[in-house]
Amino acid sequence: MSLFSIFTNCNNYDMENKCALCELKSAATRKLSPAELDKLSANCLTVRFKKGDSIIKEGTFSTNVAYLKEGLVKIHIEGPHRTQLLRIVKPASYLALPTTFGDKINHYSVTAIEESVVCFIDVTLFRKLLISNPQFTNQILVELCKGELDSYYNCVNRTQKQIRGKLAELLLDFADNIYNSGEFVISLNQEDIGNLIDASRESVSRTMSEFARDNIIELKGKSVKILDKSRLNYINKSG
Repeated sequence: MSLFSIFTNCNNYDMENKCALCELKSAATRKLSPAELDKLSANCLTVRFKKGDSIIKEGTFSTNVAYLKEGLVKIHIEGPHRTQLLRIVKPASYLALPTTFGDKINHYSVTAIEESVVCFIDVTLFRKLLISNPQFTNQILVELCKGELDSYYNCVNRTQKQIRGKLAELLLDFADNIYNSGEFVISLNQEDIGNLIDASRESVSRTMSEFARDNIIELKGKSVKILDKSRLNYINKSG
């Protein structure tokens, strides 16, 4: 199946994508030559997704590399008892490199939790670029290694921290890495938050209320404002 035939019935794609002019290129793509960027443009499709739209579906055939340019997405996988939320991903990031190159089948799903823009790159061309351009390949390896290290770190925190420590870490991650602000609106519901940190929805709700009562954060619906970052850091570190 060709890259463009996948989105034949989609009204939110851009076939006039010009990678050389894009200001949201990945660190790896910035290592490509003008000729390679032209090839990438000819084999790249930009698609806009609404909140809740499925971007990559677990169990489907993988023919493209997905690159998140704008928005926010969640990566999740079907477990033996329930769907497990693995991580939240912000731009600019490749979304499915391990599953794309590890097998021909997608091993996890990606869903938009905010309006998102994703570039789909033909995997055959992507493989050719990995072979022909060592600097491009090096940057891809850096991203893969960083993702693996993050997975190890998250696994340790999930198993060894208590709910207060895990939730404090998540709020700090939202502030420092996802939204780059001490005031933000969480795009996840409390059940998803609990799934992400291995806690029940009730525990998340109770702990968020405790943080608000102790004037660590201010809550207004899904809006969060961090009032005492030093205390939140202490809770995170003490676990």
